[in-house]
Amino acid sequence: MVVCSWIVVIVVICVVSYIIALLLVDCDLRLAWATKLGKRVDSLAGRVVWITGASSGIGEQIAIALAKGGAKLVLSARRVQELERARRLCSCESGKDLTDRDILVLPMDVTDVDKHDSHFQLVLQHFGKLDILVNNAGRSQRANWEDIELAVDRQMFELNVFAVVALSRIIVRYFQKKKEGHIVVTSSLTGVKAVPFSASYTGAKYALHGYPCLSLQLEKLRSNINVTLLCPGPVFSNFLSESFTDKSGEKFGQGVEPTDRRMKTDRCGYLCAVAIANKLEEAWMAVFPVIPFYYVFVYYPVIRSFFIRLLGPRFFLKMRDSKVRMETMEV
Repeated sequence: MVVCSWIVVIVVICVVSYIIALLLVDCDLRLAWATKLGKRVDSLAGRVVWITGASSGIGEQIAIALAKGGAKLVLSARRVQELERARRLCSCESGKDLTDRDILVLPMDVTDVDKHDSHFQLVLQHFGKLDILVNNAGRSQRANWEDIELAVDRQMFELNVFAVVALSRIIVRYFQKKKEGHIVVTSSLTGVKAVPFSASYTGAKYALHGYPCLSLQLEKLRSNINVTLLCPGPVFSNFLSESFTDKSGEKFGQGVEPTDRRMKTDRCGYLCAVAIANKLEEAWMAVFPVIPFYYVFVYYPVIRSFFIRLLGPRFFLKMRDSKVRMETMEV
């Protein structure tokens, strides 16, 4: 009887501690543990890391965090001037750890998949190797489901899914010959559980989770090829202004507000770098109360259904965007 009582006490303490921890952290508990007791980012010093979508936002901040840790970088995106700016920031933040040769600016359009191999050859010519590929390039979306043109769905998948798959396949074949390597994909918490008013984006992120990430993880489970899935929530960046809408060729065009409740981009970049250094299979990062909500939604689907019906789609849109932008969406 005494033993049973002690077991109950221990279980209660564990549950309470678990809940308190979720209320205090801005990432999933495994990542939070890694930030305190896991491998440091500087464990990647000397590794060659190729980052797509590195000219702004999360990609740029991942590059800066890795540069501080001494990693050698390949920075890719379409905008050459912004890439050069990112290169200067990385060089400055790294102190004297990186020389100009340690940061390669490689302009590319990731949707031009026929040129992926030639770009990769330039990486090998410059550094002689590649250790980590970070597939970060992508765009979000805001639209009502029934209004979305099919062309938008196709463009979203070309950028957010097929470009990732095409480049990753080239690199995985190289890693197999090298007998080690690390594929990283920037997804979103949207790919963990769907959100309203981003149907094409949600579908693309779900595809990312199942196609080039989880399937690849399972196939390479007993090899030295690691796969990390990064899942940020709302972050301060230019992603919203660049987002797809329901019409082909149109951008959402609205920026984030200083009063929005979002994670700072540099914090997100650092957490992503920690997840990469510790080779985590999946990493979530977002400000309160997003992480607790996602724990409930993933592990307690009945409670999730109750909350969704109780709170409604506008509540979840408000967690992502400001009240003003909500008015453009129909419920």
